Amino acid sequence: MLITLKNILPKSLKFDAIGALDVEVAGLTFDSRTVDRGFCFFAIKGTQVDGHQFISTAVDKGASVIVCEQMPVETSPKTTYIKVEDASYALGLIASAFYGNPSEKLRLVGVTGTNGKTTTATLLYKMAGLLGHKSGLLSTVVNYIGDTEVPATHTTPDQIQLNALLARMVAEGCEYCFMEVSSHSVVQNRIAGLMFCGGIFTNITHDHLDYHKTFDEYIKAKKRFFDNLPTDAFAITNIDDRNGMVMLQNTKAKVVTYSLRSMADMRCRIVESHFDGTLLNLDGIEVWTRLIGEFNAYNLLAIYSTLISLGFEKGDVLTKLSEVTAVSGRFEYIKSNSGIFAVVDYAHTPDALVNVIETIKKIKGDDQRLITVVGAGGNRDKTKRPVMAKVSAEMSDMVILTSDNPRFEEPEDILNDMKVGVDITLTRKVITIVDRKEAIRTACLMAKKGDIVLVAGKGHENYQEVKGVKHHFDDKEVVGEIINTL
Repeated sequence: MLITLKNILPKSLKFDAIGALDVEVAGLTFDSRTVDRGFCFFAIKGTQVDGHQFISTAVDKGASVIVCEQMPVETSPKTTYIKVEDASYALGLIASAFYGNPSEKLRLVGVTGTNGKTTTATLLYKMAGLLGHKSGLLSTVVNYIGDTEVPATHTTPDQIQLNALLARMVAEGCEYCFMEVSSHSVVQNRIAGLMFCGGIFTNITHDHLDYHKTFDEYIKAKKRFFDNLPTDAFAITNIDDRNGMVMLQNTKAKVVTYSLRSMADMRCRIVESHFDGTLLNLDGIEVWTRLIGEFNAYNLLAIYSTLISLGFEKGDVLTKLSEVTAVSGRFEYIKSNSGIFAVVDYAHTPDALVNVIETIKKIKGDDQRLITVVGAGGNRDKTKRPVMAKVSAEMSDMVILTSDNPRFEEPEDILNDMKVGVDITLTRKVITIVDRKEAIRTACLMAKKGDIVLVAGKGHENYQEVKGVKHHFDDKEVVGEIINTL
């Protein structure tokens, strides 16, 4: 079908134009290397590169339209130029129109917060399937269009990828889409132009300060998502988080609150906790779930609140909640033949680490020791490194600091940053082993029958990133291989 520029320029977008608006648009890109004849090229000012530098390259390769924030000095009579205030925002709106506004044809729910996004979005996707509805998933771990897996490269894909995926979901008969919404995606306008029917706030703790610089800016980024929800949407928030209601201060959406500790629209209480599951009193009814820990009780309560807000029957939802299983790399545990427990978890922030360790401590007996293996990623927020070492040392019986994804940093430098957080009185129970596999092996060898080895930080990731190269490394594989030889 022929798509022209004037048909995909939203009425809400303010612009100045040079050239014809009835020109055909064959595709969209913000990467000059992928420009083809008839494409619309968006000159976006990124953190590393300014796309305006490549306008002439795009024109030479046959771009029919250039969307930019500054008109070039020289223009081509064969090309239409659209000047806008923010090219990344314009990309979101135009990409949505180019793909037929797919988010308006689905019930799109966004999940944001520091911890719990992946579990909440993934289990909502699974629950929709269990309740008989075809849906899509956009997550850090993997994307799904119905039952078809599509590899995930970012927490939130770019505007073009995102709308292409949503359009495929519509074409394949999906009714719902559940999507992680990162703070980066809000700031970078990756969700601009999308129509959400609901949003969920899980919690917020210090993370991504390498990008947002201050905690206040991080909060503002998350809050913008809720500020932009329409009046007929719902906004679900965890009021046990001290910023839970801050997030919804300016939302026009219907507010729904959930809590384990306070009066709220939706409430939950943990009745019993075990390594094989948790008994919950959820909205007044007892439900057994295979998920473990208080943080998962919060996730399940958010999921329940969302499904009720989407119009599903309470009894159906509670029945299916007892059937769902853990998300890959989130509190997955293995028990060896010798009676040693190992838990693999994605916890890569201080708060997530505290949640996982507290969960283990509530379940384990007094005679069972906890041995924690933990690291921190390179070229990311350095402020959390000493804090993660501190909480690990204070809450575990033994700690092994090791390499995570060092990226372009030296692993020893990262570990030295972590060790600063360990109180001198606790240094006797903290050792450093740079090689992650050796660190896991050492922890398993130190463990006795009944002890728990927690391997934190990577969870579902099946690689280690070193100097720009991803090497295969799967915590679950390594733990399983070692623990079953003991």
